[in-house]
Amino acid sequence: MDKKNHTIDAAGKTLGRVASEAAKALMGKMRADYTPNKQSGVKVTVTNASKLYTREKKRKQKVYTTYSGFPGGQKRETLAMLEARKPGEAIRRAVERMLPRNTMRNQRLKNLTVNA
Repeated sequence: MDKKNHTIDAAGKTLGRVASEAAKALMGKMRADYTPNKQSGVKVTVTNASKLYTREKKRKQKVYTTYSGFPGGQKRETLAMLEARKPGEAIRRAVERMLPRNTMRNQRLKNLTVNA
């Protein structure tokens, strides 16, 4: 199998379904020569990220929290605010959290492209 590119159309799909499919492809689990300790080299492109299906309740209640480490450095942002500020960022963050926390994680994330 020489297929090194994987394209996912996010139109009408939920955030978790798209993210889990992308994470699985980035790890190389969709290839016959999958090896857990080797980099698969698969490049994943997610298209139509702006047409992602999310319920209105989730857009208001899903909160992303970051903390700089300084007093008063905690920032909170809802899914709706994140999508308005940076389309496709929610998919990238979801995929990042679905990948294993090891040394290959950053290399795998560089092979992810999200197009609005």
